[in-house]
Amino acid sequence: MRLNKALQPFSVLSFDLDDTLYPNATVIAGAELAMQQQLQRLLGEVSYNQPDYWWQQRQLLAAQQPQVRHDVSRWRLLALEQGLVAQGHSRCSAGDIAEIAMLAFLQARSQIQLEPTVRPLLSRLARHFRLIAITNGNADLQRMGLADLFQFVLRAGPDGRMKPEADLFLQAASRLQLAPGQILHIGDHPSSDVQGALNAGCQACWLNLAPDSPSRLQTLPHLEIRQLTELAALLPD
Repeated sequence: MRLNKALQPFSVLSFDLDDTLYPNATVIAGAELAMQQQLQRLLGEVSYNQPDYWWQQRQLLAAQQPQVRHDVSRWRLLALEQGLVAQGHSRCSAGDIAEIAMLAFLQARSQIQLEPTVRPLLSRLARHFRLIAITNGNADLQRMGLADLFQFVLRAGPDGRMKPEADLFLQAASRLQLAPGQILHIGDHPSSDVQGALNAGCQACWLNLAPDSPSRLQTLPHLEIRQLTELAALLPD
């Protein structure tokens, strides 16, 4: 653990989820496949049911409605519906199919295998700090088996604009009835997590997963770690 700035007293640890508590790329790939397979069951063999087509629909929708990016679940759902309508489905039929396909995505999306060290570490931390989660994604802590350790989770979309906007951090401070500076946010992303937390007045701990790569940091976090287990150093002796 590297200390870059003096830490102020904090009572809350805020965790990003994707790529902080677990690697996310394979999780999303599996969820995309589950969605595509569900669409195949509903639609049969159609040439357009390919990852590239659904990605293009998301980009088209984001160009038309930029704010939709702040809610990744709604963004994906509306892009599915739009893509189906473009292929000749009625709006009603497309909506029903999109809902079923999205459910398959979300179910697979939270089938996450945590490293064996993660839950024990969080359990130890939860005995001394309040734990919350602040995420731009849509993983389900309940399905991951971690919900009992967290006070609450805030998600971009339903709870505000995505990080690095300050919305989620400030809402967390308001719900906890404390100043943002009493929250130490831990995350892997230099912009979303580090810059977002600092902009909101929180303290920041950067999980640097690629220490040999050029840094994309704009501002130094208070702490830098290379693996989650280093957070045990925050525990009182």
